Amino acid sequence: MTRLRVRPQSYLLVYTCIAVFLLLIHEHYLQLPYYWDEIGQFIPASLDLYYTGSWIPHSTLPNVHPPGLMAFLAVFWKIFGYSIGATRVAMLLVGAAGSLVVFLLAIELSRGLPQTPGFAALALFCISPLFVAQSMLAQLDMPAMCLTLLGLLLFLQNRWRASALACIVLVLVKETGIVAPALFGGWLLFVDRRIRQALWYLLPLVALCGWLFILKRGTGHWFGNPGFTSYNLYYPLNPIRLGLALLRRFYYLFIGSGHFIGTITFLYAYRRMPIFRDRSWRIAWALLAFHTLTVSVLGGAVLERYLLPVTPIVYIAFAISLSALMPRRRRLTLGVLTACLIAANFINPLYPFPLENNLAFVDLVNLQEEAAAAVEFRPGTLATTFPMADAFRRPEFGYVVKPRQVRGLDGFRAADIAPLQANPPDMMIVYDTFWDPLHIVRRVMASSFGRYFDYQPTLSPNEIASALSMRIAWRWEFHRMSMSLLERQ
Repeated sequence: MTRLRVRPQSYLLVYTCIAVFLLLIHEHYLQLPYYWDEIGQFIPASLDLYYTGSWIPHSTLPNVHPPGLMAFLAVFWKIFGYSIGATRVAMLLVGAAGSLVVFLLAIELSRGLPQTPGFAALALFCISPLFVAQSMLAQLDMPAMCLTLLGLLLFLQNRWRASALACIVLVLVKETGIVAPALFGGWLLFVDRRIRQALWYLLPLVALCGWLFILKRGTGHWFGNPGFTSYNLYYPLNPIRLGLALLRRFYYLFIGSGHFIGTITFLYAYRRMPIFRDRSWRIAWALLAFHTLTVSVLGGAVLERYLLPVTPIVYIAFAISLSALMPRRRRLTLGVLTACLIAANFINPLYPFPLENNLAFVDLVNLQEEAAAAVEFRPGTLATTFPMADAFRRPEFGYVVKPRQVRGLDGFRAADIAPLQANPPDMMIVYDTFWDPLHIVRRVMASSFGRYFDYQPTLSPNEIASALSMRIAWRWEFHRMSMSLLERQ
């Protein structure tokens, strides 16, 4: 099979095809209200910049995250007007750009092979559940993926200045992106002995330090607020927490969602394909390892979306590994892996996982919509927890027509409910923010999770109703997720 050559004039065509595909598969979700960290951080910060020009958010708690994504959304809204649909389309267009970079990187990393694994790598990535979910969410990791891999692609092509410029934009989107320019600069300095070229990669560090200085002047804290600093710099360093985080990263990259099929194929192909040991792949492996370690050490929340900037490297490795198989086995393996990835978009694992890892988060958003519609205009005091509490406060989030006062709770644990006993609200919306259908954490691992992860079990709707002399007036259920409306008796 002849090697595919993508000419620059073909990039727009490839990008257009990818963008149309992403828009088509997400068409049903373009008006989906915002979810979790979109509500808690990124949309409020973007709206602050859009409405007032403030680079440091004031309607939500500021933190270390640079304003690159927020600036992009604010400009997009200035051109096309603010709406949830505009936000979703903007992110999908960025996702299409990232997918194009994945395609070009797959071609770069497969140079010399008779087959063309670029299309297989692109297909695996575009149907992977994490990308399908994250490509429509206004969060940092998907644009960070686009810029990380663009910096890697340009570096492998020895276009160091362009790579360094991509890394400048990267660190102004997400601070942990500094791993990429640090690796590239270090490689040029210590391996290739190209000192002058390595100096270009100091520019991203200067840009990031500039943002931190602005943040320090505006908030008094280098990382925006002391709580964020403690949770993301000190909390993860416990050896037990760090070890479990690394195991979870390994599981997600190489085992979960059918990845074990690609991993077995890769282990079979590794010794048979010297390409995996050349300079380009050694750099790619180093980026994968250093990024994974960084987001495990620096980050209290062990979210799989933090791996999105390097996950395409794994899919490219899977796609190239297929070349070591006979044609019939190659097609069978690719078909089974594809089927597993497609299924993982809709089928949730039986163990705890972040709902945003696949389309499960849509189910929670739909439940929140139903609950909001049911109580939006009902009189009386209302109590619930994040993100439902914030959803009532700002119509821009897509749940209510007018803002409503809400008594915000930290959660539904016994310690959160006890203060309400003296003055219960008229209504309370109760739901489980933690996916655990088999109650693995609550029944089997509660003591260890409480010791190492500050876990405290939440009360059921019946327990809360009993404690506050309330009754369950309504209950919404969908795909093993439920939401209850409690009313005073």
